Amino acid sequence: MTDLSAWAWAALGLAAVITGLSKAAIPGGSTLAVVLFAAVLPARTSTAAMLLLFIVGDVFALIAYRRHAHWPTLLRLAPAVIAGLLVGFAFLALAGDGLVRRAVGVILLVMIAITLWRRRREDRRDAAAAPRSGILLSSTYGALGGFTTMVANAGGPVMSMYFLATRTQVQVFLGTSAWFFAIVNLVKVPFLAGLGLFTPSVLLMDLILAPLVVVGALVGLRIARRIPQALFDRLVIALTVVGSVYLLF
Repeated sequence: MTDLSAWAWAALGLAAVITGLSKAAIPGGSTLAVVLFAAVLPARTSTAAMLLLFIVGDVFALIAYRRHAHWPTLLRLAPAVIAGLLVGFAFLALAGDGLVRRAVGVILLVMIAITLWRRRREDRRDAAAAPRSGILLSSTYGALGGFTTMVANAGGPVMSMYFLATRTQVQVFLGTSAWFFAIVNLVKVPFLAGLGLFTPSVLLMDLILAPLVVVGALVGLRIARRIPQALFDRLVIALTVVGSVYLLF
C-alpha cells in the first residue's frame, strides 16, 4: 500500500464510488471499477480487493431491490454458474498475474463487443417477438458468468445480457441481479481465501475504501431514476475499452 502513488489512490477511490453507484443504480457500470483496480494492482490482488467492496455494495442493492427477485431464474442458472466458478477458481490457482491481467482485458473486450452486438440486434428485432429462454441459454450465460465473475469480477455484463435476452422487466432485472451477485460473491470468498489473496494489506485497503462504496451507493439510490442511462453507458463502454487495451499491452 505504501508503494501506491496519489494518482493510484485516486483511481481506487473513484473505482470504489463507481462500485456503489453500479450496485444501486447502474447495472454493469462496475466494469469500469474492475478496469481501474486491475490497472493499479496486481491482477489477482485486484480480484480479491474488488470482491470485498462488491459485497459492501450488494448490501445496498438488496435493501433497494430484494423484493423483486425471480427465484426460478436463479435456480435455473445455479448449476451452470457453479461449474463456471469452479473452472474460474482452477484458472486463478494455476495462472500467474500476467496471464490473469491479460485475461481480464480479453474478457472485458469480449463482453463489450457482445453487448454492442446484442444492442444492435435488439434494436432491429421486433418488440413483439417472443423472448428466448431455455436450458441452453441459461447454461451458456450461467457458465460464462460464473467464470468471469470468479476470475475478474466481470460477471455483470454477462448476466445483464442474459436478462436482456430473456426480456426481463426492469424491477425484476434489478432484484434478480441483486440476489444473484450477493449469493455468488459470498460463495467466492472461501475460494479466494484458499488462494491466500485476502492479505492484511488487501483488508486494510478495503477498510479505507469501503466508505466510498457506501457514498456511491447512497448517491446511486437517489439518482437511480434521474441519471441519463444512455450517456452513462456510452462513457462506461468507451473508458472500459481504453482500460482493457491498457491491460492487454
